[in-house]
Amino acid sequence: MGKYRLQSRNKNSMITLMEVDTECRAWYIKADDRNAAVRALKAMGKELTPVESIYVNGEDVSDEVFSSIALDMGAPPSKEAEEPVPSGDMGTEDIPLPDEEPMENFALPPDDMPLPSLDDIPPEAAPLPPEAESVPEMDMPDILPDLTSVLPKSAFVSSPKDGGKKGGAVNGIYLGRKHIAGDPVDIRTITDEADGVIVTGTVISCEVRELRSKKKLFLMRLADDTNGISCKKFFDHPEEAEGVESLKPGTVVKVRGNVRLDKYSGGNTLELLLLQMEKGEAQVIDHEDNYPTPRVELHLHTKMSLDGLIDNEEIIKTAAKWHHPAVAITDHGVIQAFPKIQDLADKYHQKVIYGMEGYMIDKIPENPDTDRQQYNHIIILAKNITGLRNLYRMVTLSHLKFYRKRPLIPKPILEEYHEGLIYGSACVMGEFFRAVLAGESDEELIKKAKFYDYLEVQPLGNNEFLINEDKFGNVNSQKDLQDLNRKVIEIGEKAGRPVCATSDAHYMFAEDQRNRDILLSNWEKPGKIESHPPVYIRTTQEMLDEFSYLPKDKAIEIVVTNTRKIAEQCEVLKPLAEEWKSYNPKIAGADDKLVKMCYDNAHAIYGDPLPKVVEDRLTLELTPIIKHGYGVLYYIAHKLVKHSNDRGYLVGSRGSVGSSFVATMSGITEVNPLPPHYVCPKCHWTHFFTDGSVGGGFDLPDKKCPQCGTPLNKNGHDIPFAVFLGFDGDKVPDIDLNFSSGDDQGVAHKYTEELFGRDNVFRAGTIAGIQDKTAYGFVKKYAENRGLTFNDIFIEKLAAGVAGVKRTTGQHPAGIMVCPRDMDIHNFTPLQYAANKKYLKDEDGNIIPGTITTHFDYHSISGRMLKLDILGHDDPKVIRMLQDITGIDPMSIPFDDKKTLSLFSSTEALGITPQQLASVIGNKGVTVGALGLPEYGTPFVRGMLEDTRPKNFSELVRISGFSHGTDVWLNNAQDLIKNGTVKLEDAISTRDDVMNYLINHGVKPLTSFKVMENVRKGKGLEKNGSNNRAELDAAHVPQWFIDSCLKIGYLFPRAHAVAYVMMAFRIAWFKVYQPLAYYAAYFTIRAEGSFNAPVILRGLESQKQELARIASLEHPTAVEKGNATVIEVAAEMYLRGLEFLPISLDKSAASEFKMVDGKLLPPFNCIPALGDSVAKEIVKARDSHPFTSKEDLRKRGKVSQTIIDTMDDMGILKDLPEEEQMSLFDF
Repeated sequence: MGKYRLQSRNKNSMITLMEVDTECRAWYIKADDRNAAVRALKAMGKELTPVESIYVNGEDVSDEVFSSIALDMGAPPSKEAEEPVPSGDMGTEDIPLPDEEPMENFALPPDDMPLPSLDDIPPEAAPLPPEAESVPEMDMPDILPDLTSVLPKSAFVSSPKDGGKKGGAVNGIYLGRKHIAGDPVDIRTITDEADGVIVTGTVISCEVRELRSKKKLFLMRLADDTNGISCKKFFDHPEEAEGVESLKPGTVVKVRGNVRLDKYSGGNTLELLLLQMEKGEAQVIDHEDNYPTPRVELHLHTKMSLDGLIDNEEIIKTAAKWHHPAVAITDHGVIQAFPKIQDLADKYHQKVIYGMEGYMIDKIPENPDTDRQQYNHIIILAKNITGLRNLYRMVTLSHLKFYRKRPLIPKPILEEYHEGLIYGSACVMGEFFRAVLAGESDEELIKKAKFYDYLEVQPLGNNEFLINEDKFGNVNSQKDLQDLNRKVIEIGEKAGRPVCATSDAHYMFAEDQRNRDILLSNWEKPGKIESHPPVYIRTTQEMLDEFSYLPKDKAIEIVVTNTRKIAEQCEVLKPLAEEWKSYNPKIAGADDKLVKMCYDNAHAIYGDPLPKVVEDRLTLELTPIIKHGYGVLYYIAHKLVKHSNDRGYLVGSRGSVGSSFVATMSGITEVNPLPPHYVCPKCHWTHFFTDGSVGGGFDLPDKKCPQCGTPLNKNGHDIPFAVFLGFDGDKVPDIDLNFSSGDDQGVAHKYTEELFGRDNVFRAGTIAGIQDKTAYGFVKKYAENRGLTFNDIFIEKLAAGVAGVKRTTGQHPAGIMVCPRDMDIHNFTPLQYAANKKYLKDEDGNIIPGTITTHFDYHSISGRMLKLDILGHDDPKVIRMLQDITGIDPMSIPFDDKKTLSLFSSTEALGITPQQLASVIGNKGVTVGALGLPEYGTPFVRGMLEDTRPKNFSELVRISGFSHGTDVWLNNAQDLIKNGTVKLEDAISTRDDVMNYLINHGVKPLTSFKVMENVRKGKGLEKNGSNNRAELDAAHVPQWFIDSCLKIGYLFPRAHAVAYVMMAFRIAWFKVYQPLAYYAAYFTIRAEGSFNAPVILRGLESQKQELARIASLEHPTAVEKGNATVIEVAAEMYLRGLEFLPISLDKSAASEFKMVDGKLLPPFNCIPALGDSVAKEIVKARDSHPFTSKEDLRKRGKVSQTIIDTMDDMGILKDLPEEEQMSLFDF
């Protein structure tokens, strides 16, 4: 980096101070006479051309100086001279950059250094010609120091001509002062260091980093159509980076810079050190279809076809732009594009024909798994709603009954469901075209043709591969291909079936061919390069040109007339059911039962008549719930929770369902959203705190009823109902529930079948696309097979072309879709097996049926069908185990217990010191006792606890909100709390805080709600031209609050936080008062699969060494991180005076830690590489009769020799002989 500072020691000098920055190519000048300085600069003429920017007393005079110089040099006023950039040492600054040095550390030039003085400047205002000798030349060194502290800050900001705009390109320029002159080169031609290199490409990724020196570093990965290159630019002054900070991936830019070897990559990689950057012109081919009567595409594959690349929106938008009367969607064997296509068809007002390219077999197989019938392609198009439902039914049958590598459809099934459908003969893989290829007789061909409603022909390129296939000896030329199509047309005429020309489009345009080659390379054999047909969508004229070998009238008939006729037979359809509210399951009297239940429970708690707060809240909620038909949803959730509660399991609520008091009164959630309050369990006296002075009801001090003297109950978390169902109560309820993971979750799933009928309950299907890493692998394989060399940046660019193509299907881990009993599931979706796996294996290795899911991704139909989220969670499971071990009812645990609360601010309740803990696990969150606690056990959240030292339940809720939000704690609430701007209880933690705070400050409730909705989604204060900020200013909302809102990316709901903290607090109580039971439950459930027995069972010193080893790793694996967390909890347990017993072959359980004689006995599944199934086999065999030898253990316990050796090393088998001992008594 070259910088230099010049200071005049001549009192008469016109320029008193100057800094030159060779990287930015800028001069910063301080002068007593601004105009005189400008005249002197103009007089320097062409000597200034390498300089980018000149500032005099903070004013950008670049244009004024350079335009004058350009005129004097004979250049037109509108053009600026561009000279080669001196290479110098630009861009070789080390990372991190050193701090700026004080001025006295720089050597100043000699006193007699000639600087222009006032006397040197002629009185005339006109500039001197460049040849004038009156102004001495300034001989500038190559390396020049910096001088930020002397000149005003304004000298280092952009010219006022940008209108003060912050960030983004100014006049199309992101970096530099002038537009780039010169033509770009291909990146692949850059093979060595060079100066002034110009490149145009697409931004693959970019970021601006702030260095420790407060300078900024801009990093960009750029790719053109030949290769990629890394780009870099240092900014001494942060504000100079504003131009590039708004740059986004996908932007096309033109850049100029110097190519250098990147020393941080070992000197093997070239990078571009940026000098200039401006908006580039994307090379876009504008495809138009201007034919007067456009054709209709009847055969097209989206990304749901596995081998298709057509984007849903691109095809619908293009069809609308081309004025095509319709376009058909015909993916291979599936119809999973329909939901999104329907939305896009509405958006672009484009008619869509909904169809599929199916896999037809001749006969219904007796056993699809062993059947070996050849399949043929067939196009199926829906004419009307009857046809659409029949298509759905065939998709279900093909996936559930006839699936063999592909979803097959027997011909008799096609005949049975033909009503409302149109069948086309498909491509070269279709039954009819195969018969033409085979040279079958006209009679046979006519018979086959009559099964279809129309026949297909395609461009010659689609079938050109036949010429090179040995098995088609009669196809040797383009003419032979033409004759095949002529034969199809001839048979069509004889059979009375229209012939339609189709593209069989798998990608949009010809220039996308490489993307499909990359996609299909996944199926290529190493070293074998396959060519693929040009199956892109043709315009009408392109298709007519493809059939120019036919008479013109015939070509128009098959390309235009017939395709439009087929389209006219198809009605405008909507594949998805509308008005989802009509399709909820029906339970007789659900609304009345819900209302009665709520009021009965409210009266039982709050008395009769109800306090006004309670009565008003029930009315506020029940009115829209019943009005919009949501009562049945609440009632169903109530039934599910009650079913688990009756079996002794707690059920936690998720999301914002705890914002609903109706959910509380119907037993769905234990979160009470009313304002904090006291209530007497005997006489029902109540007192509500509605002024915001109390964070939560659990924080209230203990108090006796002033009327009857009974100790008062405390509750209420002050959560607005609008958070759950919207301001008008019309938002679809999303009731998510946390059941105990494992057995209770499975029972809850089964219970839904009892409630709604087994034939009406299905798992929510998912669709997964090719992810970036997989796409990256596709590109690498494509390049390797072709002997091509691409760098990582270019591979990343190419990978984007195939990312998102459907890869597989699956199931939501907890989602259940419910179809009303009086409706057919095919009104909503077809069905299939998850991942098309017809059979699965259970834990014991037995073959069981696969899981049936919705064919459509559940997101697309969850608004039309009831979706229940029956989630599995460890917290209810841990609490159930603690209850079973100790006999203590978790519902009796008080949420204001002092010792339990102290865990979140100190380790005192554990009986250990932070120093003891730090000596083993290191100094990370050791001053609090939260290790192993849900919500609070991670180093990040323990750090929050150390920063805030929460003292009550509501503050714990705030910590939970901070930890689950995005941009809520770091660089936001943490700073506000640390610098004393706000207290912990005032900082924004959850979305409810925003609404409550604004209402308490006098902002209208509706405005408060809208601001909350915007902020929680990271969208700031405004949306769609709103003027919320004005209302906030009028209400004198503090600036810190507004600034905090603007930083937030996502906000957690308070109801969710409260539900989580209630569970976590109960577990924390057991940690304090029942420590051995706590650790037994923790290691059994939370440490499953991460308990490193060989390390942990050796004691503290072994644990300490392993933690130190993992901490020393630069990139520890996920397994190592998980092991470290468990070892930390084990170390804490040891420090508290508790110990483990050795694993016992006679006493250990399969997977559960047991309390034995005041110590913990680990289970068999803690042994490395010994899984749950083997652990169960060991226990099962042992319970039959004790093991007599290692050989016996190996045989009856089904234990491998490797695990036998591990158990031996751990001392588990020390008294067991190797083999069976024989005695005389055995005979």
